[in-house]
Amino acid sequence: MKGKIRWGIIGPGKIARKFAEDLKRIKEAEVSAVASRNRERAVIFAEEFDVPHVFESYEALFTSNIVDIVYIATPHTFHKELSIQAMRAGKHVLCEKPLGISPEEVEEIVEVAQQEGVFLMEGLWSRFNPTLKKVKAWVSGEKLGKVSYLHADFSFYALDKGMDSRLLNPGLASGSLLDVGIYPVFLSYFLLGVPEKIHAYANFLENGTEIQTSILFKYPNSLAILYSGLVGESKMEAEISGTKGQIFIHPRWHESQGFTLKLDDSIEEFQHPILGNGFVPEIEEVHNCLKNSKLNSELWSHTHSLDIAKLLGEIRSQIGARFPFET
Repeated sequence: MKGKIRWGIIGPGKIARKFAEDLKRIKEAEVSAVASRNRERAVIFAEEFDVPHVFESYEALFTSNIVDIVYIATPHTFHKELSIQAMRAGKHVLCEKPLGISPEEVEEIVEVAQQEGVFLMEGLWSRFNPTLKKVKAWVSGEKLGKVSYLHADFSFYALDKGMDSRLLNPGLASGSLLDVGIYPVFLSYFLLGVPEKIHAYANFLENGTEIQTSILFKYPNSLAILYSGLVGESKMEAEISGTKGQIFIHPRWHESQGFTLKLDDSIEEFQHPILGNGFVPEIEEVHNCLKNSKLNSELWSHTHSLDIAKLLGEIRSQIGARFPFET
């Protein structure tokens, strides 16, 4: 793909606004269109980001010839349907995490991408965060020795949201796990791989929404303690401990701009500033793939997304988190 890469925004909400702001920072990116079932929201978004084309339906944008790739930022329940519709129309897709609600959904989405010969990537932006990339390199290079312990959490207060909000409405795949629990699960997977055993516990609202989950990942020689919640804030400083030292990823670790390394009696600070809202490295990876005709990112591949989906699926199974639309 040569020249400007034309983006279409699906679901002009809070996350899409941050993403569009970062798209504007990249010279080769062009925000060509926005679509929403609420025309007023789409028009406001278009005016804010100088987007030339507004669509009142997602289907109309997918079948147009004015975008190369779509960014899907709708609630989780629409990710599979919209990703598949876009790919069937020949569009490349970057879909916000989680790519699908279940491993089966992710498998179906990936299968369609392969059938249609289009690029597909899950928008798990933390994978491209400079701090986390550096931590990964040091863990892999045994800078800390053999890692024996990892802790990561992500929690905030959301019980004041309406019961029809995406966070608290089971019909929209509510709960902390899929929304923010995916980040601690990702970090453990990213640094240590697939665990050999999982144990998970959760608490729920009366309507069935999971509001806090504690997870233990067991590896052959290490343990990871993970937590997500909607009932109160957590520190969100991730810790990785090894036989030679420790790394503390500065809060909020999933979007961190630095970390502290402790080796023996020495403590050293490392800063890795992020540009804009933090989506720039993710966007650059997408552009690199499209320019080189890659349909699958090596940094965050279909296999990685499937692995994460299976881990989340096992956790959901253990805690008994099911949604009304699941049979």
